[in-house]
Amino acid sequence: MKIRDILAVLGLWLISLSVSAQVVSKDSINMLKDQKEVIEVSKRLNERKLELAKLENQLPQKTEDVANTAEQARKSAEENKRAAEKLGDNPQGKRDARRASKSAGSAHRDAKRARRAVQNLEKLNKNIESLKKKIADDESKLASLQGS
Repeated sequence: MKIRDILAVLGLWLISLSVSAQVVSKDSINMLKDQKEVIEVSKRLNERKLELAKLENQLPQKTEDVANTAEQARKSAEENKRAAEKLGDNPQGKRDARRASKSAGSAHRDAKRARRAVQNLEKLNKNIESLKKKIADDESKLASLQGS
C-alpha cells in the first residue's frame, strides 16, 4: 500500500513537472511567428530579385530582335514594292505575278514577325515593371516587420 502511494505521488510529481515545463509565453510565440513571416518575405523577395535579374538579362536580346525583325520587314516590303511595280508594267506576265505573290507573302510574314517581336518586348517590359513593384512592396513589408 505504501509503495502504491509513493508511486502515485511520484507519478503526480512527474506529470506536474512536464506540464510546468511546457508553458511558453504568448510573447515568445508571437516573436517566433514574426520571425517566420520575416523569413518567408525574405525568401519571396530573393526569388523575385532572381526572376527580375533573369528578365532584365533577356531585355537586350528582345530589343535586338525587334530591330532585326523591323529591318527585315522593311526589306521585304521594298522587295514587294519592286515586284508589284514589275507586275504593273507587265500585268500578263506569269513569272512577274508569281514573284509578286511570293514577295507579298514574305512581306506579310516578316511584318507579322516584327509585330510579335514588339509585343514580346512590351510584355517583357510590363513583367519587369510588375516585378519591380512587387519587390518594392516586399521590401517595405520586410522593413516594417524588422522594425517592430
